[in-house]
Amino acid sequence: MKNYKHIAILGGGPSGLFMFKRLVDLNEPEISIAIFEKSAQLGAGMPYSKAGANDEHITNVSGNEIPELVTSVEEWIQTLPQNILERFNIKPDKFNDYKVMPRLLFGMYLTAQFELLQKQAEEKVIPVKIHLNNEVVDIIDRPEDNKVQVKLAEGQVFEFDNVVVCTGHRWPKKSEGKIPGYFDSPYPPAKLEFKVNHAVAVKGSSLTAIDAIRTLARHNGHFKDSDNNKFTFELAEGSEKFKIIMHSRNGMLPAIRFHLEDPHLLKDSILSEEEVEKNKADNGGFLSLDYVFDRNFKEMFKEKRPEFYEIIQNLSMEDFVTVVMNKREHKAAFDLFKAEYLEAEESIEKEESVYWKEMLAVLSFAMNYPAKYFSAEDMLRLQKTLMPLISIVIAFVPQSSVVEMMALHEAGILEITAVGDDSEEEPQENGGAIYRFTDESGTKQEQYYETFVDCVGQPHLSYRDLPYKSLVDMKTVAQAKIKFRREEKARKALETNDKVEAGNDGNYYLNVPGIAINDNFQVMNSLDAVNERIYMMAVPYIGGYNPDYSGLDFCEAASERIVKSLLPN
Repeated sequence: MKNYKHIAILGGGPSGLFMFKRLVDLNEPEISIAIFEKSAQLGAGMPYSKAGANDEHITNVSGNEIPELVTSVEEWIQTLPQNILERFNIKPDKFNDYKVMPRLLFGMYLTAQFELLQKQAEEKVIPVKIHLNNEVVDIIDRPEDNKVQVKLAEGQVFEFDNVVVCTGHRWPKKSEGKIPGYFDSPYPPAKLEFKVNHAVAVKGSSLTAIDAIRTLARHNGHFKDSDNNKFTFELAEGSEKFKIIMHSRNGMLPAIRFHLEDPHLLKDSILSEEEVEKNKADNGGFLSLDYVFDRNFKEMFKEKRPEFYEIIQNLSMEDFVTVVMNKREHKAAFDLFKAEYLEAEESIEKEESVYWKEMLAVLSFAMNYPAKYFSAEDMLRLQKTLMPLISIVIAFVPQSSVVEMMALHEAGILEITAVGDDSEEEPQENGGAIYRFTDESGTKQEQYYETFVDCVGQPHLSYRDLPYKSLVDMKTVAQAKIKFRREEKARKALETNDKVEAGNDGNYYLNVPGIAINDNFQVMNSLDAVNERIYMMAVPYIGGYNPDYSGLDFCEAASERIVKSLLPN
């Protein structure tokens, strides 16, 4: 064993699964793999296990859209026992890879894929050690030995040549557990399985908010199909005053899942290293956001949608976003939701994409990896202008969620309130929270809610939130930051933005969330020195350099880059 390259994968969820698959597929005879998972289940991670889902929660992707694993979802469904099929109301003869599915069922699929990969590793005589119910609490880099130590909650310490951090989602608790009726996130959703007889505030309108809504609704009433195919909701006795009020920036609901013309187009959309370097050379050392917008969005319409290209070819990024947002803002949220639902249904029935939305997903994925090369000016434009639109359009809300939300709205149970960027909640010692915001008319509002659920989605965490304190204390990792191109722009931003700072080198920088990493996801210190032993694939801690991460597609693409760096031969 002494000649083996010992590799640790921290986290056995979807990220760890794709990392494990890459290593097994290599047929590399001189590696050993250890996988540390804090739960008892491999593959599912947080989104597809009880930590992130109940039976009522649905995936927003179908089997044909996920990267290749060992067997397809459709093949796997045919192997399931009757009790599982009945639990999730699955009919194998009517199921295909174009259907979304319950998230817990999808988690079982991912677990099965992990088991198949373990068998492949065994056949290839790759040593694999699985550590279930083992939480990693620290990572200690030992550059003098060219090793990395992994410390578990129970005190054991293991040593490896390389560590890949794949720990996935994390919602830090701030007031939850201390303040009754206050929830820092809706996860695990079992904590929302309660009955109330008052209005519940939900902060956000994303898929995270929809998760909370689906659970709360089921414990305060029931959905039913009427004889004329009308889907309705009725309150339960004792919940007559139950109501859910979503508070959404700009008062918008996310877009709805439609037919994708090419569900695997994302992987072919990333700019080549040569293309990035050429544009940087032509743009003062920075990658141009406008270039990426033109290259990975506008130009995609030239051949397949030339009539649309004619409309947008001379629009700047800001102009395009303004046009789209104005169309959404000038319609009542649920009216637009219903119209987009009909559009999405037609798209699926005719197998025709809503192409501009599909291309926006491509743009989001394509700009994610080279975003660290934008100037701070472009990063601020991205954060302010494009990301709000992307977060709405590429949510791909499953149809069953839409039907439930419309039924709740029509029953007078679900409302949406537009809030400004300055909205904030103040947890109250006796329970709940006061929510303060500016409404659409510019009027300051203040409302107390006995129950408050923060549903803004996975937060981008600071590098100081990293749970592996030795990495921070020993300065193995550093704050992610992006340089300003022009001093006058930086000085102006410095007046209003506390994330702007002057560097010791005379340049100005924008501090962005998380830690600094290179293109291979290797961590970097404050001197930009690359650490060849530690890879960071945990999305909450790399949100500054990867502003939008796209689920399983992200897992596949990131794991490919890591493996090519880890085992270049």
